[in-house]
Amino acid sequence: MLAKDLNDTLWRQKNYLLDQLTKKYHKVRRQKHSNSSSESQYKKKQSQMEEVCLIYLKHCAHILSKGKLTFSLLEKRGWTQEQLSQLDWFITEGVRQIDFILRRVFYSQRIPHHEKVFSLFEPHTEWISKGKAGVPVELGLRVCVINDQFGFTLHHRVMAKETDDKVAVPMAKEALERFPQLRQVSYDKGFWSPENQDLLSSILERPILPKKGRLSEDDKARENHLAFRRGRRKHSAVESDINGLEARGLDKCRDSGLEGFKRYVAMAVTANNIHRLGQILMDRDKALVLKEAA
Repeated sequence: MLAKDLNDTLWRQKNYLLDQLTKKYHKVRRQKHSNSSSESQYKKKQSQMEEVCLIYLKHCAHILSKGKLTFSLLEKRGWTQEQLSQLDWFITEGVRQIDFILRRVFYSQRIPHHEKVFSLFEPHTEWISKGKAGVPVELGLRVCVINDQFGFTLHHRVMAKETDDKVAVPMAKEALERFPQLRQVSYDKGFWSPENQDLLSSILERPILPKKGRLSEDDKARENHLAFRRGRRKHSAVESDINGLEARGLDKCRDSGLEGFKRYVAMAVTANNIHRLGQILMDRDKALVLKEAA
């Protein structure tokens, strides 16, 4: 689209270039590492993979060179950095992805997790290891919610670059600021840490925070307390509340960017709370009708 301003033939073969890129990509995708114990067979398979990857990378570099030339020509015509920011982003990420393939395939390097990019269009996307059967991993962002005993979502937090143990205390503090009558909060084991246990005990009457791993005598006494066990039994209702959020629009975010995702989450929480309120009012009216009929 940007090249239309140049009024030349730089991208006249864009459909052909994309078609060739797709074909070369699928050839790379079908390549597999050799599991043979024979060194000669392993080297042969590795050589085939490197050959196919090299052809693919050369084509990618050719398209990137056209992108860089387009950027340079548009810049000379007075386009600002703000107008060219998206093109600059994709060129930079394209160079980085080529570097990843070179390091991984040709130099047998392991790419550190913090360097990986899981979505060029939504850079905030994270790799979430769930450890559940059937769905071991997901791509997206974690969302932490606090629900009350009536099924209303009191507070939520989009966990960008955060883990469960890092948000346990902030979530409780922020919820307490809005609802001072809050007395206890139930967490999963993923939220546990010695620091969280101490801090939550200082701000909540009884934090329901099960410990990971082996329990000491004090931990056993704490988790066997009647109030603790009652809190844990109520924790299962959170799963149904999470499903309610997914049903109210959180299953798939159709907005873009991190701020768009946060906005989508807030709208899903609001919709779910309104739906829950409506259900309570309908149940109340139904009970009144049955009472009058009796």
